[in-house]
Amino acid sequence: MNDTDILQHLLEIEGQAATLIDDAQAKADQRIKEAEEQNRLAFDEAYQKLAAELEIEYQQSVSTIKSEYNQLLDQYRSDLAGMPRQNEDFSALAFSLLMENENTLNKVNEGELAKPLGSGLARFLS
Repeated sequence: MNDTDILQHLLEIEGQAATLIDDAQAKADQRIKEAEEQNRLAFDEAYQKLAAELEIEYQQSVSTIKSEYNQLLDQYRSDLAGMPRQNEDFSALAFSLLMENENTLNKVNEGELAKPLGSGLARFLS
């Protein structure tokens, strides 16, 4: 074999090696692409599942809170309905606070006018 034949043979081997490397790289790229696709699908599935679970939990929490709120509101309304109304006493107190002298304000501060109106108003005024 002469030098030209040897160089030609080496160039052919190098070409074959380059082809093998290119094929291997293409296969590796394809496998990476497939793995990324599988991972994306798995992530999307897990994400949708978790989002659905969290949505259900959220809706249950909202429902529970609304129910508790309605119970508290109903209790408040029934408590208000059960309280005696003292419209005349309240009107007299309001009139005395707005229209009369400082002596009435002192009576309110001392609790004298608030006592007949009930403990709720007494707490409000103190």
